[in-house]
Amino acid sequence: MELKLEEAEFANEAFYLAFEAKDYSAMAHLWSEAREIICLHPGWPALIGRDAVMESWQAILTNPQQGQVSFYGAHAQQIGADTAAVVCYEEAGGNVMVATNVFAIEDERLRLVSHQAGYCANPPAPPE
Repeated sequence: MELKLEEAEFANEAFYLAFEAKDYSAMAHLWSEAREIICLHPGWPALIGRDAVMESWQAILTNPQQGQVSFYGAHAQQIGADTAAVVCYEEAGGNVMVATNVFAIEDERLRLVSHQAGYCANPPAPPE
């Protein structure tokens, strides 16, 4: 499979659709099963390894206090022969964060290997 940036943007959108829908099964399907994965949620310690990362998503997606999350301004960049990073902005609970989602080819499709989000002091406005 040849890496295409539009496929990375599509995979990024699938990640946020799973997040918005609070769909753990879809979220688990997006993350790599063959590589070491990393997730950095705002305010959390670094989570390394599939078990820790998926436990965090289970807790987030089943939390009744978890509000809606949306994203905008996605920009994909190839960072290796089989890897792309997508930078975008997340809106959640009145806060805007900047996020980086790294995808790698696995089993002929792109899968998440890293997610990092942190608060953004001066984010661009979302599109109208």
